[in-house]
Amino acid sequence: MSEETLTPTLPPVRQWPALDLTGTDFDPVLTELMREGPVTRIQLPNGEGWAWLVTRFDDVRMVANDPRFGREAVMDQPVTRLAPHFIPDRGAVGFLDPPDHNRLRRSVAAAFTAKGVERVREKARGMLDELVAGLLAAGPPADLTDAVLSPFPIAVICELMGVPAADRQGMHSWTQLILSSSHGKEVSEKAKREMSAYFSDLIGRRADSTAEDVTSLLGAAVGRAEITMEEAVGLAVLLQIGGEAVTNNSGQMFYLLLTRPDLCERLRAEPEIRPKAIDELLRYIPHRNAVGLSRIALEDVEIRGTRIRAGDPVYVSYLAANRDPDVFPDPERIDFSRSPNPHVSFGFGPHYCPGGQLAKLESELLVDALLDRVPGLRLAVPAAEVPFRKGALIRGPEALPVTW
Repeated sequence: MSEETLTPTLPPVRQWPALDLTGTDFDPVLTELMREGPVTRIQLPNGEGWAWLVTRFDDVRMVANDPRFGREAVMDQPVTRLAPHFIPDRGAVGFLDPPDHNRLRRSVAAAFTAKGVERVREKARGMLDELVAGLLAAGPPADLTDAVLSPFPIAVICELMGVPAADRQGMHSWTQLILSSSHGKEVSEKAKREMSAYFSDLIGRRADSTAEDVTSLLGAAVGRAEITMEEAVGLAVLLQIGGEAVTNNSGQMFYLLLTRPDLCERLRAEPEIRPKAIDELLRYIPHRNAVGLSRIALEDVEIRGTRIRAGDPVYVSYLAANRDPDVFPDPERIDFSRSPNPHVSFGFGPHYCPGGQLAKLESELLVDALLDRVPGLRLAVPAAEVPFRKGALIRGPEALPVTW
């Protein structure tokens, strides 16, 4: 029997360009890929070669949680990717596999549990009240992103991290440069080095700390030789940057609510349904462009009849999993009473986003404050004129012009 007969035909490689999508439109390329099969092959604008893409809910969770798919191996091979200059640092938590990954996450786990997040609730509510008071005092119209949705998550993540208020703006500037692909590789890398140097200094000064903020927990863990300074700094940078994702998520959330007044009115009238409604909005919102970080198959694995060979890169799409009709009936509909709602917007498995609880807390506080304190809040321009970020890895409005 010839070699060809033994090798099943591979699905075609689909080009997945970096689309600048606006609003909460679902990526049309991803829609096609989901239709084509549970396992397809893709080529993204940067990097090399092709990768497998997994889109069904059960398969996405399996790959994300299965030790046969590793992150560390990504360091040693150029994989097709969305970002033009994505250069992970060796030892960064996003590219560690267990047990090193668990050891590093354990050092800060206390800050991100329900109890740890509750610790900042009152402080967060106070900071938000000040921002909303400023918005109302300045009067309409306003850019909701600039006035509230950007400064609020920065203030909250800095509070949780233990970054002094005076340094918040600098943190924000670095984050913007690191996350944007439009300034070029050198600018991004320089910002990352500067933020790393800042955290190295801050963590170094907290070696004997008993405080509960993240840099104090990291300083104490370095002091006990449980993690290295390099690991602590990498984790701090990742958490700080991740904290600003709420700006984009909440920007999309309010864009959606303000373009669907029926949903907005329902949340005003029935405050008790808000936590469930926010979960549904988090499921529905396409919070990123294309896909995030890949994994490498460490041995041959079969998924739904497709053999993935050892060494093959594999991407999961959490956005696609959140629209799997077998798990979420009528997935295109926003259903505030959807139950159960096991969405994977914060990922799954060992790399589940540690800030998930914090992001939900911030979303709930934002919805409460803006719907209850700014009556008649609405877009100040036609929906089509709201500018969305271009060339960004994370989707969201650049500005959200509102009036009331």
